[in-house]
Amino acid sequence: MLFALMAWDKEGALSVRMQNRPDHLTYLENSNLVRQAGPFIDKGGEPCGSLIILETDSMAAAQEWVKNDPYAKAGLFRDFKIIEWKRVIDA
Repeated sequence: MLFALMAWDKEGALSVRMQNRPDHLTYLENSNLVRQAGPFIDKGGEPCGSLIILETDSMAAAQEWVKNDPYAKAGLFRDFKIIEWKRVIDA
């Protein structure tokens, strides 16, 4: 099953994002669950959130993955949502 994580950073938290980015990227690369990932970009061209597509067996597994993401542990997100996602077009 595919799940889309959409997460929005807290206002003024760019430094939190940048400090935790190396650990976050390592987590993404080593988890074997990430199929696509990238930041949302604000009007000033800075990252302000994340979109991550996970492939897991359950919503509970996706929630556990998010809980252990270094960005989540650092308190970066003001809000996030996980929803099941269906791939229709594959590039």
